[in-house]
Amino acid sequence: MNAPHPLLPQFIALAIGVAGGLVAYFAGLPLPWMLGPMIANTVAAMLRAPIAGPDRLRPFVIPVIGVMLGSGVTADLFGLLGTWVLTLLVLPVFLACAAGISYTVYRRIGRYDPVTAFYSAMPGGLNEMLILGAEAGGDERRIALAHAARVLIIIIFVALFFGLILGVSSGSRGAVQWIGLYQITPLDYAILGFCAVVGALLGQWLGLPAAPVFGPMILSGIAHIAGWVTVAPPTIFVIAAQITIGTVIGTRFIGATLAEIRKDIGLSAIASLLMLIAAVGFAELIVMISGIPLAQAFLAFSPGGLTEMSLLTLAMGQDVTYVSVMHIIRITLVIAVAPFVFKLTRR
Repeated sequence: MNAPHPLLPQFIALAIGVAGGLVAYFAGLPLPWMLGPMIANTVAAMLRAPIAGPDRLRPFVIPVIGVMLGSGVTADLFGLLGTWVLTLLVLPVFLACAAGISYTVYRRIGRYDPVTAFYSAMPGGLNEMLILGAEAGGDERRIALAHAARVLIIIIFVALFFGLILGVSSGSRGAVQWIGLYQITPLDYAILGFCAVVGALLGQWLGLPAAPVFGPMILSGIAHIAGWVTVAPPTIFVIAAQITIGTVIGTRFIGATLAEIRKDIGLSAIASLLMLIAAVGFAELIVMISGIPLAQAFLAFSPGGLTEMSLLTLAMGQDVTYVSVMHIIRITLVIAVAPFVFKLTRR
């Protein structure tokens, strides 16, 4: 009997992602092309389907999202920078509160060891927290599952919050205008491709946080402000990127037992809900003092992944640049401060 091709499980996962995206799209869910594949592959992983995450595709599709986010940057942005100061001042306080709440959940309810609980609770990037946690002697599997579950649950909670509480849907301004392959000139393709490739490489060389998305976003923003290009990447590329990202997130649960998944998702649901309640409180403070819309401030404080939260912001018709910058600063602060705080607490 011939062994299955090693790429077959990845193709199956992507096929499940496409099917999940179509169902989510016709069901009218926000961010359907990422949320659908994410949920569908999470269920498939729980059912022990023969799937595998297309992780090698992620570095190629993430820059597409960065270029798309950069296409929304305008010269008016510089006039708004002054209104962001309060958010920047409040953000570290929120992160301390969110991390403390989450740590208490994992340590007291989940009974995780102190190292695993600490790095599971940090609202930073999955890969960075996994590396730091492993170096400190934490349980890598639990840390990975905790952050995968956090990203999954935060996106679902935020989408429900927007729809049920704020009454905001992914229609009107949040709906992405379809851009066909034929609507972009060869020069546009060249400029957008340059922003994606060089931006990702430059971001890594400079050591930027979330370099594959932030680097292309910066170059794309510069190109659009300068008027060198006036369009976003073709919509089919953006959809393909979202399906890949959603599939990768869903397949993070492959190999975990049902008991592990049930426990980690349960703990993450409690921690995420408490962090989001704190996010609403801090967002209300920002609204009262600076006048920034509640929906925008809430997205800036919601501790999901940078790429995922930026896409959700775009779908909801909010200021992508403001939210993206806040999440980049959040991730940078957590990566920079977490090891120092960990050493202090261990002492």
